[in-house]
Amino acid sequence: MCHYKQSIVNGSTLLLCGKIGVLLVIRLRVREIAEQKGMSRTKLSRLSDTNYKTVDIIWKNPYKEVGTTTLERLAKALGVRVVDLIEETQD
Repeated sequence: MCHYKQSIVNGSTLLLCGKIGVLLVIRLRVREIAEQKGMSRTKLSRLSDTNYKTVDIIWKNPYKEVGTTTLERLAKALGVRVVDLIEETQD
């Protein structure tokens, strides 16, 4: 089990795994999943009850820091689990 320390750099959430010393970057898969389901930003905004500007920012910058409430709303609207929206990539 790894204990993460969060750090924000240039608007990206970076996680440092203290146990193995690996720097991870969180990338949101919102655009990718929405496009697979044929869902536009406008429709996703309406279905998730999330401001269009917020959806647009996440769509254009998948490394943007996002709150858990927003992630939950987006996941529900897309019919996936929150964890399905998150991809960990090594920096």
